[in-house]
Amino acid sequence: MPELVAPTIRLHTAWLEAHAEWGPGRHEDGFGLGPSDEVDSPAGFAAWVARLIGESDPAKTIEPGKPRCTYRWVVESDRVVGGIALRHGSSDYVLWAGHIGYGIRPSARRRGLATWALGRMLDEARVLGLDRLLAVCAVDNVASVKTIERCGGVFESIRDTKFGPVRRYWIEL
Repeated sequence: MPELVAPTIRLHTAWLEAHAEWGPGRHEDGFGLGPSDEVDSPAGFAAWVARLIGESDPAKTIEPGKPRCTYRWVVESDRVVGGIALRHGSSDYVLWAGHIGYGIRPSARRRGLATWALGRMLDEARVLGLDRLLAVCAVDNVASVKTIERCGGVFESIRDTKFGPVRRYWIEL
Protein backbone atom coordinates (compact mmCIF):
# COMPACT_ATOMS: atom_id res chain seq x y z
CA MET A 1 0.00 0.00 0.00
CA PRO A 2 1.51 3.36 -0.98
CA GLU A 3 1.79 6.27 1.40
CA LEU A 4 2.73 9.92 1.04
CA VAL A 5 5.56 10.92 3.35
CA ALA A 6 7.35 14.19 3.94
CA PRO A 7 10.94 14.18 2.67
CA THR A 8 13.19 12.43 5.17
CA ILE A 9 16.88 11.60 5.42
CA ARG A 10 15.83 8.10 6.50
CA LEU A 11 15.06 7.31 2.84
CA HIS A 12 18.38 8.54 1.41
CA THR A 13 19.39 5.20 -0.15
CA ALA A 14 15.86 4.52 -1.44
CA TRP A 15 15.66 8.01 -2.95
CA LEU A 16 19.04 7.57 -4.66
CA GLU A 17 17.80 4.29 -6.20
CA ALA A 18 14.74 6.08 -7.62
CA HIS A 19 16.90 8.95 -8.87
CA ALA A 20 19.29 6.52 -10.60
CA GLU A 21 16.39 4.79 -12.32
CA TRP A 22 15.25 8.07 -13.88
CA GLY A 23 18.68 8.85 -15.25
CA PRO A 24 19.92 12.37 -16.02
CA GLY A 25 17.65 15.22 -17.10
CA ARG A 26 14.76 17.42 -15.97
CA HIS A 27 12.06 14.83 -15.45
CA GLU A 28 11.68 14.27 -11.74
CA ASP A 29 9.03 16.90 -11.16
CA GLY A 30 7.66 16.64 -7.67
CA PHE A 31 11.01 16.31 -5.92
CA GLY A 32 12.11 19.95 -5.95
CA LEU A 33 15.60 18.98 -7.04
CA GLY A 34 17.60 21.92 -8.33
CA PRO A 35 20.82 22.04 -10.33
CA SER A 36 22.84 23.13 -7.29
CA ASP A 37 21.49 20.41 -4.97
CA GLU A 38 24.07 17.79 -4.02
CA VAL A 39 22.21 14.68 -2.90
CA ASP A 40 24.78 11.88 -3.06
CA SER A 41 26.47 12.55 0.29
CA PRO A 42 24.55 12.23 3.56
CA ALA A 43 25.31 15.87 4.40
CA GLY A 44 24.21 17.15 0.99
CA PHE A 45 21.06 15.05 1.09
CA ALA A 46 20.24 16.31 4.61
CA ALA A 47 20.69 19.92 3.47
CA TRP A 48 18.38 19.33 0.50
CA VAL A 49 15.72 17.66 2.65
CA ALA A 50 15.92 20.55 5.14
CA ARG A 51 15.39 23.03 2.28
CA LEU A 52 12.35 21.11 1.04
CA ILE A 53 10.80 21.00 4.49
CA GLY A 54 11.58 24.69 5.00
CA GLU A 55 9.81 25.68 1.78
CA SER A 56 6.47 24.59 3.28
CA ASP A 57 7.02 26.33 6.63
CA PRO A 58 5.41 29.81 6.65
CA ALA A 59 7.79 30.86 9.44
CA LYS A 60 10.89 30.29 7.29
CA THR A 61 12.28 32.57 4.60
CA ILE A 62 12.49 31.08 1.13
CA GLU A 63 14.30 32.13 -2.02
CA PRO A 64 12.71 35.24 -3.61
CA GLY A 65 10.42 34.33 -6.50
CA LYS A 66 9.94 30.72 -5.34
CA PRO A 67 6.51 29.72 -4.12
CA ARG A 68 5.91 27.97 -0.82
CA CYS A 69 5.71 24.30 -1.59
CA THR A 70 4.63 21.10 0.17
CA TYR A 71 6.65 18.08 -0.96
CA ARG A 72 5.65 14.47 -0.46
CA TRP A 73 7.31 11.27 -1.58
CA VAL A 74 5.28 8.30 -2.77
CA VAL A 75 6.64 5.36 -0.79
CA GLU A 76 5.85 1.65 -0.80
CA SER A 77 7.60 -0.57 1.77
CA ASP A 78 10.43 1.96 2.21
CA ARG A 79 10.89 2.14 -1.59
CA VAL A 80 10.58 5.64 -3.07
CA VAL A 81 8.40 5.25 -6.15
CA GLY A 82 7.66 8.91 -6.86
CA GLY A 83 7.31 12.45 -5.67
CA ILE A 84 4.67 15.13 -5.74
CA ALA A 85 4.80 18.84 -4.98
CA LEU A 86 1.99 21.24 -4.13
CA ARG A 87 3.02 24.81 -4.89
CA HIS A 88 1.12 27.39 -2.83
CA GLY A 89 -0.19 30.74 -4.01
CA SER A 90 -0.44 32.27 -7.47
CA SER A 91 3.03 33.61 -8.22
CA ASP A 92 4.27 33.96 -11.78
CA TYR A 93 6.13 30.67 -11.30
CA VAL A 94 2.93 28.86 -10.24
CA LEU A 95 1.01 30.37 -13.16
CA TRP A 96 3.72 29.00 -15.48
CA ALA A 97 4.48 25.60 -13.87
CA GLY A 98 1.18 24.92 -12.10
CA HIS A 99 0.32 24.22 -8.50
CA ILE A 100 1.12 20.52 -8.88
CA GLY A 101 4.20 18.69 -10.09
CA TYR A 102 4.68 14.94 -9.84
CA GLY A 103 6.69 12.06 -11.17
CA ILE A 104 6.61 8.29 -10.81
CA ARG A 105 9.76 6.25 -11.38
CA PRO A 106 9.61 4.20 -14.59
CA SER A 107 9.37 0.76 -12.91
CA ALA A 108 6.33 1.88 -10.87
CA ARG A 109 4.28 3.45 -13.67
CA ARG A 110 0.95 2.28 -15.09
CA ARG A 111 -0.38 1.34 -11.64
CA GLY A 112 -2.40 4.47 -10.86
CA LEU A 113 0.12 5.83 -8.36
CA ALA A 114 0.15 9.34 -9.86
CA THR A 115 -3.64 9.52 -9.77
CA TRP A 116 -3.64 8.26 -6.17
CA ALA A 117 -0.95 10.76 -5.10
CA LEU A 118 -2.65 13.68 -6.86
CA GLY A 119 -5.93 12.82 -5.12
CA ARG A 120 -4.20 12.89 -1.72
CA MET A 121 -2.51 16.22 -2.50
CA LEU A 122 -5.86 17.72 -3.45
CA ASP A 123 -6.90 16.98 0.14
CA GLU A 124 -3.80 18.86 1.39
CA ALA A 125 -4.66 21.78 -0.92
CA ARG A 126 -8.12 21.99 0.63
CA VAL A 127 -6.57 22.13 4.11
CA LEU A 128 -4.43 25.06 2.92
CA GLY A 129 -7.62 26.83 1.82
CA LEU A 130 -7.03 26.65 -1.93
CA ASP A 131 -10.20 26.60 -4.01
CA ARG A 132 -8.70 25.51 -7.32
CA LEU A 133 -5.39 24.28 -8.69
CA LEU A 134 -3.60 24.69 -11.97
CA ALA A 135 -2.07 21.48 -13.36
CA VAL A 136 0.29 21.67 -16.33
CA CYS A 137 1.80 18.91 -18.45
CA ALA A 138 3.60 18.51 -21.77
CA VAL A 139 1.15 18.20 -24.66
CA ASP A 140 2.47 14.73 -25.53
CA ASN A 141 2.39 13.35 -21.96
CA VAL A 142 -0.68 11.15 -22.33
CA ALA A 143 -0.23 9.58 -18.88
CA SER A 144 -0.30 12.98 -17.15
CA VAL A 145 -3.29 14.10 -19.20
CA LYS A 146 -5.20 11.01 -18.00
CA THR A 147 -4.03 11.52 -14.40
CA ILE A 148 -5.14 15.15 -14.32
CA GLU A 149 -8.48 14.43 -16.00
CA ARG A 150 -9.19 11.52 -13.61
CA CYS A 151 -8.73 13.95 -10.73
CA GLY A 152 -11.21 16.46 -12.15
CA GLY A 153 -8.93 18.58 -14.33
CA VAL A 154 -10.77 20.72 -16.87
CA PHE A 155 -8.76 21.66 -19.96
CA GLU A 156 -8.10 25.38 -20.34
CA SER A 157 -5.58 25.81 -23.16
CA ILE A 158 -2.28 24.90 -24.76
CA ARG A 159 0.52 27.42 -24.23
CA ASP A 160 4.06 27.65 -25.49
CA THR A 161 6.78 27.72 -22.82
CA LYS A 162 10.57 27.70 -22.85
CA PHE A 163 10.34 23.89 -22.49
CA GLY A 164 7.81 23.46 -25.30
CA PRO A 165 4.02 23.50 -25.51
CA VAL A 166 2.03 22.53 -22.42
CA ARG A 167 -1.56 21.65 -21.67
CA ARG A 168 -3.16 23.63 -18.83
CA TYR A 169 -5.95 22.27 -16.61
CA TRP A 170 -7.87 23.66 -13.65
CA ILE A 171 -9.05 21.41 -10.83
CA GLU A 172 -11.85 22.85 -8.72
CA LEU A 173 -11.67 21.94 -5.05
